[in-house]
Parts: sequence; C-alpha cells; structure tokens
Amino acid sequence: MPVKMLINNEIVHVYFMPGLAANPSVFEHIKLPEDQFQIHLLEWLIPEPYETLKEYALRMNSFIKHDNIVLIGVSFGGIVVQEMSKYLELKRLIIISSVKCRRELPRRMRYASNKGLVKFLPTSLLNHIDQFEKLAFGDFLKKRAKLYKKYLSIIDVSYVDWAIENMINWDCEKPIPGIVHIHGDLDLVFPYKYINGCITVKGGTHIMVVNRFRWFNKHLPSIILTGKKED
Repeated sequence: MPVKMLINNEIVHVYFMPGLAANPSVFEHIKLPEDQFQIHLLEWLIPEPYETLKEYALRMNSFIKHDNIVLIGVSFGGIVVQEMSKYLELKRLIIISSVKCRRELPRRMRYASNKGLVKFLPTSLLNHIDQFEKLAFGDFLKKRAKLYKKYLSIIDVSYVDWAIENMINWDCEKPIPGIVHIHGDLDLVFPYKYINGCITVKGGTHIMVVNRFRWFNKHLPSIILTGKKED
C-alpha cells in the first residue's frame, strides 16, 4: 500500500468504514473542512457463504470511486480497511479503536481463537437488540442501550458470526508500514496496554468516534494531511 504525499490544493476524498455491526451514522457528527475534504461513508455487506476476508475486502473496494483516497476504519472496520488497502494506492490509512496486527488483540480473543471457541458465542442475541432499551435500568444503561439501538443495525447473524470469526482469527503478524492508529486509553474491547505506536486519546473509549467527536473534528484534518496530531 504505497502512501503518497498530499497536495494541499486538492480535494481529499475520505472514506469511512464503521465498526462491527454498526451503520454509517456513527460518523454523523464528524465534520471536516469542505474546502479540503469530501466524506464518503461505506456500509457493511452481508458476507457470502464461506467468503474469505480477502474476498470481502475486494468486494468492498468496488465502492471506492476515487483514486489516492484516505481510508479510515473503526474497530473491526479498521481490520477490514487494512485488508482493502492491500489492493489500493492510498494517501493515508487510518484506524480508530482497532488493532494493527494479531499481537494487539486482547488475550481473551487470542485464547478464543486458539481454542476454537468462537462458535459458542451467543451472537443470536443481536436479534433482540430492540429489547435492550426496555430491559435496561439506570440512566447510564438506558443511554448506552439507546446508543446500541441507534448505531448497531446490522444484526444478520451470519454477518456477525463471520465478522467475529475473522476478527479473532485475523492473520496479520506485522503492521502495515505508514498506518496511522488512533486509540483511546480507556478502550475495553481492545485494551490500550496491548497497543503500540498510536495517537492516544486521553479518556477515549471504544465508542469515542461517537462520544468524542469534537476531538476528531479538531485533530483529524492534520492527521489526514500529515499523519500526526498537532498540539
């Protein structure tokens, strides 16, 4: 994935891929200067039976309509964009709340992979996501349930099973050169202690692209253009 220098006077096309089971509305509050950037939102496809991650990435690439783009992925979407990038020429590859290689997966995911436990995960519970809000109690849980109901709309069990299996069995030993990784130090899905070489968001959780959108609106333009966060 060659990464080219940006030309300041061109419109930069930025493609966003949401996290596992999430719809593109997770990016609804992300704003980039319109005189510099144009945002494009990617959506999950339902995987074909026995489709590999490589085959899925190639299908996703059919939705890329511009050359030399910036590709940004969140969580499992970050893994998918890394696979997509192998067949594209990019200006910048950015992942958020994700991992760059297998050793950054939390120990519990690596254990589940080694023991073949993914098939025992109760992914069918996502069929009942509409009931979460009714069952939640307390202000915090009610707010979190509303977030899940709003943003987690891809509840096809075959997709979720496929995504989780490909996430915990991801075969990537080394990070892609030039990749930019943004990670919160309070991420519980991909704990910060396993992450190396990232731009740290203090107090950022796994859903920080939603609840810390002001941080991204402030810093993403410079990260896209330079690969670094301006202080």
